[in-house]
Amino acid sequence: MKHLHSYWRMEYIKAPKPLNNDQKLFSNLPKTENDEEALILFRSEYSYIVLNRYPYNAGHLLVVPYREVPSLKELPPEELSDLMNMVIKSQDILDRGIKPHGFNIGFNIGAASGAGIPQHLHCHIVPRWSGDTNFMPVLSNTKVLPECLKTMWRHLHAFVD
Repeated sequence: MKHLHSYWRMEYIKAPKPLNNDQKLFSNLPKTENDEEALILFRSEYSYIVLNRYPYNAGHLLVVPYREVPSLKELPPEELSDLMNMVIKSQDILDRGIKPHGFNIGFNIGAASGAGIPQHLHCHIVPRWSGDTNFMPVLSNTKVLPECLKTMWRHLHAFVD
């Protein structure tokens, strides 16, 4: 492995980054009165389940606490418990609704981990099927989704109890 040293980059890495307009998305989304338009599947006392607008796979859900916090340790026990119960509920909705073979479930904590909105914790629930990867992402940097988000929302919403 070759190493390229760019010592000047550390100044950029440590510099504060300005917020963009989407940074309050998770706080503003539940204020919407139309859950279908917002793609919110379910609301609990402390968090909500929403379809990801930029999914890795069909049915990719997010579980988001209403309160903006950057990490799990900042949630009090009742909010943390609610969040974890919503992760389980999301998995159940997907199991019944689209019958995946497995799941990738996880949090990206901090911008360096890939979190697009690092100050507002959220959990990804990505349904997976055997053989669900193909040549499209590799050759053309494109992901093929077999169903539009509104149709998927309507389908999954039927499995919310």
